[in-house]
Amino acid sequence: MKKDIPSLYGSLVFNDKVMRNKLPKDVYKALRKTIENGTHLELDVANAVAVAMKEWAVEQGATHYTHWFQPMTGFTAEKHDSFITPSGDGEVIMDFSGKELVKGEPDASSFPSGGLRATFEARGYTAWDPTSPAFIKDGTLYIPTAFCSYGGEALDKKTPLLRSMEALSREAVKILHTLGNTDVTSVSTTIGPEQEYFLVDKDLYRQRRDLQFCGRTLIGAPAPRGQELEDHYFGSLKPRVAAYMHDLDEELWKLGIPAKTKHNEVAPAQHELAPIFSTANVAVDYNQLTMEVMKNTADRHNMVCLLHEKPFEGINGSGKHNNWSLTTNQGDNLLEPGKTPAQNIQFLVFLMAVIKAVDEYADMMRVSAASAGNDHRLGGNEAPPAIVSIFLGDELTAVLKSIEEDTYFGKQQRVALETGAHVLPHFFKDTTDRNRTSPFAFTGNKFEFRMLGSSASVSTPNIVLNTAVAEALAQFYEELKGTAPEDMEHAVHELIKRAIKKHKKVIFNGNGYTEEWVEEAKKRGLYNLVSTPDCLPAFIEEKNIRLFTEHKIFTREEIFSRYEILLENYVKTVEIEAKTLKEMLTKDFLPALSDYAAQEADKAMAVKNFIPEASTAEAAALVGKLTSAYESISSGVKALDKEIQTVSGFASMQKAADYCRSTLLVSMDKLRQTADAVEAKIPDENLPYPTYDALLFSI
Repeated sequence: MKKDIPSLYGSLVFNDKVMRNKLPKDVYKALRKTIENGTHLELDVANAVAVAMKEWAVEQGATHYTHWFQPMTGFTAEKHDSFITPSGDGEVIMDFSGKELVKGEPDASSFPSGGLRATFEARGYTAWDPTSPAFIKDGTLYIPTAFCSYGGEALDKKTPLLRSMEALSREAVKILHTLGNTDVTSVSTTIGPEQEYFLVDKDLYRQRRDLQFCGRTLIGAPAPRGQELEDHYFGSLKPRVAAYMHDLDEELWKLGIPAKTKHNEVAPAQHELAPIFSTANVAVDYNQLTMEVMKNTADRHNMVCLLHEKPFEGINGSGKHNNWSLTTNQGDNLLEPGKTPAQNIQFLVFLMAVIKAVDEYADMMRVSAASAGNDHRLGGNEAPPAIVSIFLGDELTAVLKSIEEDTYFGKQQRVALETGAHVLPHFFKDTTDRNRTSPFAFTGNKFEFRMLGSSASVSTPNIVLNTAVAEALAQFYEELKGTAPEDMEHAVHELIKRAIKKHKKVIFNGNGYTEEWVEEAKKRGLYNLVSTPDCLPAFIEEKNIRLFTEHKIFTREEIFSRYEILLENYVKTVEIEAKTLKEMLTKDFLPALSDYAAQEADKAMAVKNFIPEASTAEAAALVGKLTSAYESISSGVKALDKEIQTVSGFASMQKAADYCRSTLLVSMDKLRQTADAVEAKIPDENLPYPTYDALLFSI
């Protein structure tokens, strides 16, 4: 049956169209004013909105509501309450007040706080975020909210994001007014996060402890075929995958999520979804919801959606590209170069602000993408290196060089793509993004931050980027304020000239995968923070604390709490992986290995008894290798167990994290190498779990 997609789109969202139809005009105007200008929402307005929201939700079949928030777990949280209220005569009415809409009181005791609150101070508050639309899912009205402690500290990822958006808007408007663009009253951060993921068969998934507990395979010999033929990327969709993607699109469209692009990615069983841009706050909510809908939809198709950054060894992992730009309230993209970027001083100011921000706070950019899972992906020939650099492309690099050297910039001629086939249409080649190894690339009218891991919230990198750019713009404003209009172009030229000399070291248009770049980056003084424990201490360096506190994004206490939470998450993740590996090897792999060795020995003895002159040298050699591997793995598991017990004894979480990186992960890798080598010698029917062959090629 043909579906009316425009009618389907946003059908489960309390969006602007619904608000216009359901709310009195004065209430609608007051709510729009709050959404657009951040003004306070009065309780009488909230009451009217709550009544309309409840009526609409009940019409859509909802019986409950929940304050939906994003604690520091990296996931979302929800507590469902029904609309029913006893009426006193043994019946109930469906009720929902403005107070219930605006504020909730979930128990905060079991969420990560990093020491922000004592255990007995369990109360937390959720506060309605009217800038992100409410929606219905599974018979419940979901209300996007911020989450804070009893003392008002942010315990979530939404609150600091909203703060950073306000800070950037404030500084951007100031600089725009200084440049003569006085009509702008606000600037929004817009992002479009691309999402990579794997699909595996659910029945096979259930046979792997590592996938269930850790999201990645801890052992597993490579399949004879991986991604060597480069035939999966953009390849035709298999029927089962196409059916999943079709249903996924529809589920996302119902929720007003603008899913646009879908395709196969490089690795077998890997795929990607990309949305249209949204305001950062809404886009973050959309992405969290997208990941959840991906998993739920896969489950209905008897598949599992894996969002871990490196589910399978030896093939590409999954990332999340954060496409970031700035848009005025008039709809102008501040990162649009125009036809003559060299003469577009407004564009050049904002371009230079981003370059300065990334150079000065590259360590925090790296922190924003740090996780135990992403450590397995960054730096491989599939993802950006851990060194943060910017790719600008030839034209913009030449523009900045001409400013630095006070030389004339002759606009580069557009080059037509020559295909040699006259029947094909003519078009011009892009002068910007041709470098897929860059972690931070200018891509026409936006920047694309490619370091993020596939399972991560896109909130943190945008908090860092927004705040760092706000700081750069604030410093530019101090330099330019008071400049006469007729002198502004020269003043901007001199400002950019000084800035590019200082910050050009972060610009790199070459191959980020080479060892030569690692050495060159070191000479330039760029950070190379390879692992999560290496980079997290940057969060609590004074320059970064000053950045966030001066712009009122985090308090000092909130910064240290997040540092502790990130460290704790890293340690717990590696501990769980180590315990899972120990259990898999002890309960599954070693018994299977022993049984297969005995089976081969019995077969050899039977042959020898039947044919005394038959050679059993090959069989003896195989059994010898299996036995040796058994002993090596057994002793390795015992050593790993002692190392696991050592983790809890460290006085600081930083030391525990360093130990996990330098010891636990190294021991796990050694065990894996031995197990993978011997797995390749064991028939699939003798193995206690599905192999890579089955996992990657069963759908």
